[in-house]
Amino acid sequence: MFHGFQPFRIQTQGATINGVHGGSGPPLLLLHGYPQTHLMWRAVAPRLADEFTIVAADLRGYGDSSKPPGGDDHAAYSKRAMAQDMVEVMQTLGFPRFMVAGHDRGARVVHRLCRDHPHAVIRAAVLDIAPTHYMYATTDRIFAEAYYHWFLLIQPCDLPERLIGADPEYYLRKKLAHWGRTSSAFEPEVIAEYVRCFSNPETIHATCEDYRAAASIDLQHDEADQHTPITCPLLVLWGAQGFVGRHYDLLTVWRQYAVDVRGHVVPGGHFLPEEAPDETYAALRAFFAGA
Repeated sequence: MFHGFQPFRIQTQGATINGVHGGSGPPLLLLHGYPQTHLMWRAVAPRLADEFTIVAADLRGYGDSSKPPGGDDHAAYSKRAMAQDMVEVMQTLGFPRFMVAGHDRGARVVHRLCRDHPHAVIRAAVLDIAPTHYMYATTDRIFAEAYYHWFLLIQPCDLPERLIGADPEYYLRKKLAHWGRTSSAFEPEVIAEYVRCFSNPETIHATCEDYRAAASIDLQHDEADQHTPITCPLLVLWGAQGFVGRHYDLLTVWRQYAVDVRGHVVPGGHFLPEEAPDETYAALRAFFAGA
């Protein structure tokens, strides 16, 4: 599904990162969300590769990237650790400075990349999220009902691992159906690949660790630098039928965290690159071509 791209496995300080790269032009890193892999960019990445050098990577703990132990404080799955992975991947591929777009969990890694590595990030895009710190700080019943998994996955090991592991395919399919609004967005072979990766017990545990980190060490990192705004241009996209765009004034929220924010809605639900690939491609291409 990434015709002309080359696979890679790159060892960072803390993980082995799996992914593909291809195209030519300015470097653009693409990061996926939960419970997916870099395959979510299959309809967008090849088109962007006409003008950019595309790197699409599996986050640590996801897909075919390695699943290191989280540690007692879950630090190995902090967005700081995940962001460091991606800086090292891009440096290894010859790109000390790059642009980046992330969806869902990948967008939270993008947020931390902009914080920890402002010298490396030229432009950034976040797809269908509000900042983690803001979402926890403004939690209400409506948010808790829509994002119940945030509160399930942060429970101590091994409660969520056992519940999800009892039928990981059912859980994954329910997640895609719950958040998505476009039934044709996921081809059978794509679902099969997501199921293959997510059914690994190590993946289930690692992805729980990702959420445990978000509710603990990530919040500490966010609070420590909440008064230092992101300075690179930031694009915010969200789905017209998704939860975050309906529940939050996303541009206003992100302007509390960054100095140069622009963005708009695209059709569909949560999975923008799969539900609205044409609109997502057009928005990313226009934004990153302006660098």
